[in-house]
Amino acid sequence: MQANLPHIPMKKYLALLTMLLISLTACDRFGSKTEAVATQRLVVLSKQYNEIIFALGAQKDIVGVDVSSTQPPEIKKITTVGYHRALSAEAILALNPSLVIHDNNIGPEHVTKQLSDLKIPMKVFETKADDIDHVKLLMTEIGSYFKQEQRALELNAQLDKDMQFALDKTKSFTDQPKVLVIHFGRASNVYLVMTKKNVAGKIVEWAGGVMAVEDAKGMKQLSAEVIAAADPDVILLTDFGYDQLGTVQKIKELPGVAATKAAQNDHIYRVEEADLAYLGPRTGKSVLQMQKLIHPAASPIK
Repeated sequence: MQANLPHIPMKKYLALLTMLLISLTACDRFGSKTEAVATQRLVVLSKQYNEIIFALGAQKDIVGVDVSSTQPPEIKKITTVGYHRALSAEAILALNPSLVIHDNNIGPEHVTKQLSDLKIPMKVFETKADDIDHVKLLMTEIGSYFKQEQRALELNAQLDKDMQFALDKTKSFTDQPKVLVIHFGRASNVYLVMTKKNVAGKIVEWAGGVMAVEDAKGMKQLSAEVIAAADPDVILLTDFGYDQLGTVQKIKELPGVAATKAAQNDHIYRVEEADLAYLGPRTGKSVLQMQKLIHPAASPIK
């Protein structure tokens, strides 16, 4: 028996169909706050998040990143939208993002306000990963979001294995060189020193060194007085700042550096910011690399 369906005029039918399509498109654009949608255009403004997403194999929808996101190397093929603390709203909007993922360390403020005013969807993961246990929680959280739970478990297991290997090697060192970590702050356009409070302090400690500078903050501006008081055995300079100066001789011209034991012994090395500034799936391997720099006699640099 055929049901008597109400007659819908063609124009009204087309209008209803159009509304339905708009509704479905909106659902796809904004997605759920807790689950990743099938097709997105993601702009990810966190080097830590980006490295984890790539390690999970979940990078297919990323169309834009910040310039400090340099790991893994293939990420450099993706369009950049500025330094994460000096972003361009125009560059972000030009990518027509369906979602901007960041770690609450973005700026300047007027750009974040612009994005908020335009109601660009944002996502920040809950876990703050400043130690190994929390890195594993973050990888689990991001893995769940991108439906890569099994891969997250594998990354966590590998990180545990790498860290155990690195820490066992650290036990063999008989000294604790003082390490000064210098970083160029692109947002403020000045050279800074990382302190024991910084994530770099943990990595240096795990690698068998001790941070030469202590402070309540994670970074402080480089000065001759700070360097003289630290008198480090080893100086590590992050990639952008090192490349900007270009040579060890130019680095020695930074205030106070030439008089240090590190400069006199030419123990000044270039390191990737990604290896020191945050923790992630490669942290165990990064610790091993730092060991080669901090303990050159025990671990010859290759």
